Amino acid sequence: MATATRYIEAIGRRKTATTRVRLTPAKETSVIVNNRPLAEYFKHLGHQQVIESVLATPDAGIEHYAITAKVQGGGISAQADAIRLGIARALVKEKEGRRITLKKAGLLKRDARSVERKKFGLLKARKRPAWSKR
Repeated sequence: MATATRYIEAIGRRKTATTRVRLTPAKETSVIVNNRPLAEYFKHLGHQQVIESVLATPDAGIEHYAITAKVQGGGISAQADAIRLGIARALVKEKEGRRITLKKAGLLKRDARSVERKKFGLLKARKRPAWSKR
């Protein structure tokens, strides 16, 4: 009988991006996003650093994990932020003692800002047509 690998799962969201993150204990850290390595999915170094910032948090006692993320919707930046939140939530699920450190670093905060809807009679959400007297 094969032993099932244990993983911790969490969900991260940002704008319209949603991700399901799974953490599995491993010998070395690896991040796979939509079945592609992190560097291949996120070409921009800034987006890679956003995700790796959770793993580099000092005093959190983070070991090595094989991280798998399935992300859909939103843009690249929103997806990176959603993955970061998902990883942070999964780390807290595994060990509750990390909550204080990750919360102090601002990694457990869900950024609720999203695009405001366009209103009737306006050009965009708040932009009005130019007023003319005649």
